[in-house]
Amino acid sequence: MSNATRSPLPFADRPDVAARLREALLAASFTADGLLELLGAPAYAALARSETVPALRATRGDTPLETLVRLFLLQQPVPHARVEEFLPVRACVESGWLLPAGPDEVAAAVDVRPYGGPDGEDWFIVSDLGCAVGGAGGVGSKDEGVVLGVGGASTTLAGITVRRPVSASLDLGTGSGIQALHAAQHATRVTATDLNPRALHITALTLALSGAPAAELREGSLFEPVKGDEKYDLIVSNPPFVISPGARLTYRDGGMGGDDLCRSLVQGAGERLSEGGFAQFLANWQHVEGEDWQDRLRSWVPRGCDAWIVQREVQDVTQYAELWLRDAGDHRGDQTEYQAHYDAWLDEFEARKVKAVGFGWITLRRTAAAEPVITVEEWPHSVEQPLGDTILGHFERLDYLRAHDDAALLAGHFRLVTEVVQEQVGLPGADDPEHVVLRQHRGMRRATKVDTVGAGFAGVCDGSLSAGRILDAIAQLVGEDPVLLRDRTPAQIRLLVEQGFLEPTE
Repeated sequence: MSNATRSPLPFADRPDVAARLREALLAASFTADGLLELLGAPAYAALARSETVPALRATRGDTPLETLVRLFLLQQPVPHARVEEFLPVRACVESGWLLPAGPDEVAAAVDVRPYGGPDGEDWFIVSDLGCAVGGAGGVGSKDEGVVLGVGGASTTLAGITVRRPVSASLDLGTGSGIQALHAAQHATRVTATDLNPRALHITALTLALSGAPAAELREGSLFEPVKGDEKYDLIVSNPPFVISPGARLTYRDGGMGGDDLCRSLVQGAGERLSEGGFAQFLANWQHVEGEDWQDRLRSWVPRGCDAWIVQREVQDVTQYAELWLRDAGDHRGDQTEYQAHYDAWLDEFEARKVKAVGFGWITLRRTAAAEPVITVEEWPHSVEQPLGDTILGHFERLDYLRAHDDAALLAGHFRLVTEVVQEQVGLPGADDPEHVVLRQHRGMRRATKVDTVGAGFAGVCDGSLSAGRILDAIAQLVGEDPVLLRDRTPAQIRLLVEQGFLEPTE
């Protein structure tokens, strides 16, 4: 399964066969839930790592589901007579989903992997044989034109994307079509682009086999396929963001120097967004000697856009080079060649004065505000996916804070969000804590320090009293001048609103 191959693809213009195949797969419980029940959690997780032995052991029987797993996931030939009992074999062979394998067996032409949608949908992701898990086993080094399936980056982007009804959505670099498939559930029109025409073909197969509406498929790089003054309410991309010396592998290397591809993608999105529209990307960026990485990213944000950029991970240049050399399988080949590749990466980074590489999420929103707000932060801690609603909430709170000065803020009403807990930190037996921490258990799972006034304020926010009246009551309890308390507390209230601990109720 680790050797990627480019078999002839099934016909993309036979939706009738895709519908019949989908019906047969569902009837055999060839779904994400069905696989988990059949294989068990350990073998199911191993399959996601491209380890097939546990799944082979779990599918030694002769049920339709076991046969389908061997056929489409493990790429094993199966008896023609057996599979004919539950699949439309003749139609699948004629349309290219199945290939003859000897006199009495058939084999899969593509990998078909069940994938559970966010609302329990049963979807199927099509990819080239041996490529169901992105980047595993050195697939790119075998044939750079192959199309990968769903990896961790794909699911991360799908999870952070803002989901709301929109007129037009654009998926740049669609690959196997997972982002276009998600968008098809809430966008009237979906456009998917890719430099690789094979990826566009496979995206059409993914959509058809998943029972989703067809997308408009366009060949080209980045925004080249976008026509004239077309605008989109949602733009998403999981681009080939790897920073490497030369574009060896299409699936990961964008062909531009350093982090120029990601910068170009972000900068080009602004003019393609409709008012209030979102653009969301995964990206890598360079940490350059003598340069603030946050300032570097702020310079990418196009005019007229709010931005929220979250750095999730940072690797030094040696860690980064090793990660992607292993991803391509170079470590399994000739050691002299491996070392030469490794050396080339370090030469490239040294020439660019790059000391580390960051990875994270970039969200833009087109705004008419006179002063767009750009937030760049580091958050390597665990989060709760999906985060689309959390990200939407961040920008809605941003609008609220931008429209309310301190006087309006004190007149406002707020509610402490659910599942926020308070932790008091201090020495055992001490009368007062050294500090108080508010901690979220949902979304970004943030924690923030507050003083005793901030903790008391948040604790009584239930939407019934204005912020000013709450502060007046606290001032009376602690014996503080209410005017001074009103003067110094709005900054803390703003932080609690911005980070999602408090939500306006008006």
